[in-house]
Amino acid sequence: MTAAPASVRSVTEDDYAAWRPLWDGYNAFYGRFGATALPEHITASTWQRFLDPVEPMHCLVAQEEGSGALLGLAHCVYHRSMTRIEPVCYLSDLFTREAARGRGVGRLLIEAVYEQARTAGSSRVYWQTHEGNAAGRLLYDKVARHHGFIVYAKEL
Repeated sequence: MTAAPASVRSVTEDDYAAWRPLWDGYNAFYGRFGATALPEHITASTWQRFLDPVEPMHCLVAQEEGSGALLGLAHCVYHRSMTRIEPVCYLSDLFTREAARGRGVGRLLIEAVYEQARTAGSSRVYWQTHEGNAAGRLLYDKVARHHGFIVYAKEL
């Protein structure tokens, strides 16, 4: 694997057109496309939350050096915890364009989330992935520890 010729930064309002295909790709990866796609108002609200300085939701993007093309995204949200005083950071979404995979972009994004969380005073970053995400899990096993928890959810 060669190092990614990329940098990571916070998203800006001007990034919407380049962010949207990454967001759509992330959702498609998890089966949210066509008839099961997220309603447009959810995507619009999510985007606006990233731009609102009082929201605890953040979007980082990996940008290719030279071309300026966006290669990937990381969405995170800070929240309180019953077991810590400091806020914790939930890495909600991580996605890299297919053509950029294997170049260290995912690792670069995760490391940037770690740094942002440290700066925000967070004491923990955590995330979940589908058990079938073998490629992602190869990376995650290198940059974090799986604690063995199984996620349960109920739609209300």
